[in-house]
Amino acid sequence: MRVLVIGSGAREHALLLALRNDPKVDHLVIAPGNAGTTAVAEQRDVDITSGPAVTALAREVGADLVVIGPEVPLVLGVADAVRAAGIACFGPSKDAARIEGSKAFAKDVMAAAGVRTARSEIVDSPADLDAALSRFGPDAGEAAWVVKDDGLAAGKGVVVTPDRAAARAHAAGLLEAGHPVLLESFLDGPELSLFCIVDGDTVVPLLPAQDFKRVGDGDTGPNTGGMGAYAPLPWLSREAAAGIVTDVVAPVAAELVRRGSRFAGLLYAGLAMTSSGPAVVEFNCRFGDPETQAVLALLESPLGQLLHAAATGGLDKFGALRWRDGAAVTVVLAAENYPGRPRVGDVIVGAEGDQVLHAGTTHRDDGAVVSCGGRVLSVVGTGDDLTAARAAAYRTIGSIRLPGSHFRTDIGLAAAENKIRI
Repeated sequence: MRVLVIGSGAREHALLLALRNDPKVDHLVIAPGNAGTTAVAEQRDVDITSGPAVTALAREVGADLVVIGPEVPLVLGVADAVRAAGIACFGPSKDAARIEGSKAFAKDVMAAAGVRTARSEIVDSPADLDAALSRFGPDAGEAAWVVKDDGLAAGKGVVVTPDRAAARAHAAGLLEAGHPVLLESFLDGPELSLFCIVDGDTVVPLLPAQDFKRVGDGDTGPNTGGMGAYAPLPWLSREAAAGIVTDVVAPVAAELVRRGSRFAGLLYAGLAMTSSGPAVVEFNCRFGDPETQAVLALLESPLGQLLHAAATGGLDKFGALRWRDGAAVTVVLAAENYPGRPRVGDVIVGAEGDQVLHAGTTHRDDGAVVSCGGRVLSVVGTGDDLTAARAAAYRTIGSIRLPGSHFRTDIGLAAAENKIRI
């Protein structure tokens, strides 16, 4: 099987490594890729937002399966173009990808499916903002205001703050840019990510994971695209995870089918395990980054065959997934000033090996690997438990040199110390 992966981040690097372990995958192509993926797959260039361009490349390389990593091409309908050409594609249609592309659409689907989520309100006029803010946050007896961009924001369109002025400033900035604002009630309790391979009504869950959005230790500083993750979750029982599939993901998948927006791909549920039970924070339409890096490090089932089954209507016959014992931890190495405008162009030393997944990297003309983005690398450690996996990840990241770079030192620490409670 020849597989074409679309994307250029650490998530796609992790997908390539897992696909390489599938005995039925004999050729890998990635477009556009990065400096690290050149060691794993044939590298091509493509406009990932163009359905015709991706389709043409898939034909050129003889792809039996196209796997679309990022959300933007999915929301723009690139998967539809690939499927229309008769090529199997793992990734939802443009219509189904609205579950991530529009938070208002996602809220409507969840309401129809009877899935618990935060109370919310869309604000599309500055004149309505102050009155709406008064119905949320500390003004309404909640711990904080939750202000979101209604569209795609790469994980950085969210502000959670007890400061009304900060909440208002973020919302006003979004409205000024022409983006509707979503205000939500605050959900207490630890958060988790559950990825599910979905084909219509068939839902196959992967291991639950937890990611870390804020830039600094102790969940301080602004939101990012994600600074690390770990899997599995020692504080979440198998019964609780199964309940999330039954009560949250399956009803949403069924509701999308009922609406004629059948989902085929990776449905990602971000949830808070609140004092009143699980509640959805958001749905995404693709593998999450950095959780993917930790989850796939523990997968034993053949990923290429799994994704191909979901893309061709055979997921219900695939069977139970197999997982390695132990745990995996991902730590993100970020460029100086990230999540602000990152410093780029610096030489990276020590970023070789399968445990180092590249994202914001490229090759300079002289062959050196240099930084070209905010989240530069993801380092993955595995071990018999979270403590061992953390040690492995931090041992590797400590050997990498990138001027001005930074990373969190507490990824998975609270869980390893049994400090997380539902």
